[in-house]
Amino acid sequence: SNWKLGQLVVSMWKAQPMLLRWRGFRAASSWSRFTAPPMVYISGEEMTRYAMELIMEKWVKPSVDISKWEFYDLSCKERDATNDQVLKDAVAAGARIGSIFKEPTITPTKEQMASMGLTKALGSPNGLMRRGWNGITISRDTIHIPGIELGFRRPVLFERHAVGGEYGAGWKKVGKGRVLTTFFPESMDEGQPIIVDGREVKDDRSCVVVYDNPLDNVEDLAHIFFQRCLEAKVVPYVVTKKTVFKWQEGFWQIMKEVFDADYKGDFLKAGLLEKTHGELQHLISDAATMQIIRWTDGGFGMACHNYDGDMLTDEVAQVHRSPGFITSNLIGKREDGALIKEFEASHGTVADLWNAHLRGEETSMNPLGMVVALLGAMDHSAALVQDPQLLKATQHFTKCCQAAVYAAFRSGKGTRDMAGPEGQTTEQFVNWVAEDLGRRLESADGAKLADMVEEETAEPAVKVSRKFRRNYKVDEGKMQAMFERFDTDGNGKIDFEEFVELALELGIAPLEDDAIMAEMEHQEHKADLEAARGRVRRWASIEEPRLM
Repeated sequence: SNWKLGQLVVSMWKAQPMLLRWRGFRAASSWSRFTAPPMVYISGEEMTRYAMELIMEKWVKPSVDISKWEFYDLSCKERDATNDQVLKDAVAAGARIGSIFKEPTITPTKEQMASMGLTKALGSPNGLMRRGWNGITISRDTIHIPGIELGFRRPVLFERHAVGGEYGAGWKKVGKGRVLTTFFPESMDEGQPIIVDGREVKDDRSCVVVYDNPLDNVEDLAHIFFQRCLEAKVVPYVVTKKTVFKWQEGFWQIMKEVFDADYKGDFLKAGLLEKTHGELQHLISDAATMQIIRWTDGGFGMACHNYDGDMLTDEVAQVHRSPGFITSNLIGKREDGALIKEFEASHGTVADLWNAHLRGEETSMNPLGMVVALLGAMDHSAALVQDPQLLKATQHFTKCCQAAVYAAFRSGKGTRDMAGPEGQTTEQFVNWVAEDLGRRLESADGAKLADMVEEETAEPAVKVSRKFRRNYKVDEGKMQAMFERFDTDGNGKIDFEEFVELALELGIAPLEDDAIMAEMEHQEHKADLEAARGRVRRWASIEEPRLM
């Protein structure tokens, strides 16, 4: 009968692989492949390169024409073969196009140089990129998956000054003697040389270090930071050690001036300054390290100097599961005022999984950080060309892709660091997302389509065990001893009072807002006392570099 024939057709349809069904459905759908705007794609090394090759083949190329993208290979062998010309070309292209995606790369050790057969040492490409793209800030934010608790419950934003500080320092090993640091104006007509510092070196072995902290682009950093904090609805903080290192005073002053002039009113209206008594709050870097551990609800942003930003964002990554769940986006500025943005993951090339892959073993690599970076670069490239239709098409693809990745993790189809031993291999994860992505692209609202996963945002977030991480190396014997120390009544449980004592002893107990303000004031006062006792060398002021 017709009814039985219909049932047979339905059964045959259900029996087909998901990907084949989608290919058949696409022919009658409204979705069509589009040509992406120009973008720079920088490939790297090892496991991350392999994973991105899979993602490009299975997710991107079937739906996006990337013929306008420019590709640069920053593998060690290619850099060595071209005498680093490929790096220079990539930087020039990034400055011209304005949107860059970069896979993790290797700065080779002596051992790696020998194993790869390299003819010369290769430095990190980051310095040349930051200079070539007029780097302002490195934005490093927490990545969140709806319905899954990774660490911080709400977004945490970071701006790390992209230039200056210890990373660009000059240094020499010296013995006993005298050191004179002198500034010469660019034009001697503008003034006489200025002695910045003079000191006697009394040790037989010492190291003299010289660096500067540029301030010209801090105003741009301030605008980027405060705009992002407003958009994300988080409380802004500026972090320095200015109480001791007075040369950092200028950073705080510029941030405060921009905030008071252009953003304070908006933050007050949004109710984002209630915890800071209606003002932009300064945090000493020492205090910031403790607050990051305590403020696990998230909902804050921090802007700081280069080194402090590097250190503090590593701490954020540990609270928020791992560096794989943190973004790393370099923001620079073209001469025409347009922002140059380079997007990458915060983690490395995952060499251990690459070696396992080469041995023919199963691997399960989580590519979330790289995926978020790739999608961010695609969105920025579309925004730069100022074509509303192209931007709409690009964002439909990137949002559907993001939704498919999140759906995989929420459904238990994620990689093993999130789903445990039953999780998917690297290849299985990529294939699963590819099938779901095809489904979502066919919908006008594909970012919310939940064919494989029920999107119930009202449900409480699921906390995924950190024991699933492959680098879980906790000494559970010592953990048991620690538990017994705080289980004071020996009943095998930690009650609330015992938990309070534990949190207090570890220094992670959340403080009341007034107590936080008092602690910050205490830290600044303590630094002033140390300087007055001569334990710390202080500058008289930012304008007058004279040792007190």
